[in-house]
Amino acid sequence: MPIPGDGRPIDRTLLRNNVYERLRDAVVAGTFAPGEQLKDVELATWLGVSRTPVREALLRLAASGLVVAQPGKSTTVSAIDERAVRDARDVLAAMHQLAVRETVAILTDDDLDRMRAANRSFSAAIAAGDVDAALAADDELHAVPVRALGNKAVAAVLDQFGPVVRRVERMRFASSGIASVEAHDELIALCAARDTEGAAAAAFETWHSLPVVT
Repeated sequence: MPIPGDGRPIDRTLLRNNVYERLRDAVVAGTFAPGEQLKDVELATWLGVSRTPVREALLRLAASGLVVAQPGKSTTVSAIDERAVRDARDVLAAMHQLAVRETVAILTDDDLDRMRAANRSFSAAIAAGDVDAALAADDELHAVPVRALGNKAVAAVLDQFGPVVRRVERMRFASSGIASVEAHDELIALCAARDTEGAAAAAFETWHSLPVVT
């Protein structure tokens, strides 16, 4: 397994989460390709940690479907499976719909401004072909209602299944993202108008319209 050359120290105060996030992001970004074997010793060396948090992170990734773990044998990066992406996409659509429906009435002007700023950043990133920046801006926009909701169960579900969909979104945003900019504008306008059902439907469609075929 080739080890990336950008290893840097992990923040020990949030060791487990940091290890998980680094490995998750490497899988989503394609640094570790589908079918590639992941060896905990090599990963621990790369991240500068012990094998324990790496093993814990791999178990979390397996629960999300990003890797396939065979106890006593090996752990490999999973293939991008159409059914798995569709299932995860449908769950994300329902969770974001719930978050928007429950928070439209309480979103502040600052919340709406953050969503608008995130969409401007998203649009600029798409125009520049910067997929990483586009994904970060997209995350920030959709995170505003989720944070306002404050439902830990919803946040946990999004954290578990979001990366499965992100692998496909990277491909989508690498080729086109204009439709997403327009969908974001519509969502924000409906939220600003306090149109609860309209905004909830727009949030659902924004996620549910994501193609699952790679």
